Amino acid sequence: MTASTNTLDALLADGVSGRRVLVRSDLNVPLDGSTVTDDGRIRASLPVLEKLAAAGARVVVAAHLGRPKGQVDPQFSLGPVADRMAELTESPVRRAHDLVGESARSQAADLADGEILVLENVRFDPRETSKDDAERAALAGELAGLVGEDGAYVGDAFGAVHRRHASVVDITAELPSYQGDLVRDELVVLKRLTEEPQRPYTVVLGGSKVSDKLAVIENLMSRADTLLIGGGMVFTFLKAQGYGIGSSMVEDGQLETVRGFLAAAERLDCRILLPTDIVMAAAFAPDAEHEVLAVDALESGAHGEGALGLDVGPASAAAFAAEIAASNTVFWNGPMGVFEMEAFAAGTATVAQALTETEGFTVVGGGDSAAAVRGLGFDEAAFGHISTGGGASLEYLEGKELPGVDALAG
Repeated sequence: MTASTNTLDALLADGVSGRRVLVRSDLNVPLDGSTVTDDGRIRASLPVLEKLAAAGARVVVAAHLGRPKGQVDPQFSLGPVADRMAELTESPVRRAHDLVGESARSQAADLADGEILVLENVRFDPRETSKDDAERAALAGELAGLVGEDGAYVGDAFGAVHRRHASVVDITAELPSYQGDLVRDELVVLKRLTEEPQRPYTVVLGGSKVSDKLAVIENLMSRADTLLIGGGMVFTFLKAQGYGIGSSMVEDGQLETVRGFLAAAERLDCRILLPTDIVMAAAFAPDAEHEVLAVDALESGAHGEGALGLDVGPASAAAFAAEIAASNTVFWNGPMGVFEMEAFAAGTATVAQALTETEGFTVVGGGDSAAAVRGLGFDEAAFGHISTGGGASLEYLEGKELPGVDALAG
């Protein structure tokens, strides 16, 4: 899929000094007001921007943040992101106050060699995500106008390549286009997971909803040796097996699907390992009373049927860690519990710790898992790869085509 793709190195070899280069980056980071609370995606995007700047390019960065629904919404401004980027790099960073308006046009025209200009949120413009091809093409044309006839485009936002958006797909019809290093590296890792994983191959899946992972479970059952299931999604599995789950999150509409998965896994010789104990709490709150109960007794605790599960228990976490330790390839997507609350973070922390200690190749599948790794204080270098694209990674593992990758391949 990427054999004929133009690479960033090819662009640099052609020469970029004095040229404007539009880079689609993934800067979709969490904010607390005007403070970036997790700058992982900014730091992951910087190597490509700095490579271009160091080669004398005049770099124009397009990116999205959140879902402002095609309207200007100050809470989704990329201003704080540009500020944080400026703190993280020695390259001069400017900020435009719009996407393709007067501020963007004048600042792009005024860029000096080696400077970086961050445009305002591409999703402030409804054309970015429009279903109308002509509307998306019009925005792509205006974005291309910012870098001029001698400009180029680098697609480096792996977290957006599963979207058919103007700044991801349509822009490639307007400018000579190149695949960024971040996208390249993500694809290399994902191919390793799907085409040639070293066995034993273990997949750890968590998060709140099993419906978010249906296709990836179905696709990976024929590839992985073991699936470890945690997070809120586990309660749909437990209920499907006849266990009482109190007031825990459950998707009743997926019970039959889950029963089908359990049966299919046996046929495919793929083990699905579920928790044997759960941390049950009186309420969804950081200071809620809680206790560890076996999965066949989740409604027998102090809070009866009103209790809800917020983390896998210590025995389950230890069992998961043992499976990870015995694996040569591990893919992890989704926390084991409500890791943002200290009382319910132990399961996620145990899984993360196990990934840092195994000698196998480990991949943290973006999104909440990557946030958990950083939030719980783990050294990112201790993992084989931390993805920047949760949704895109899952869609690749589901076997779906990625429009942004295909567009770069021409």
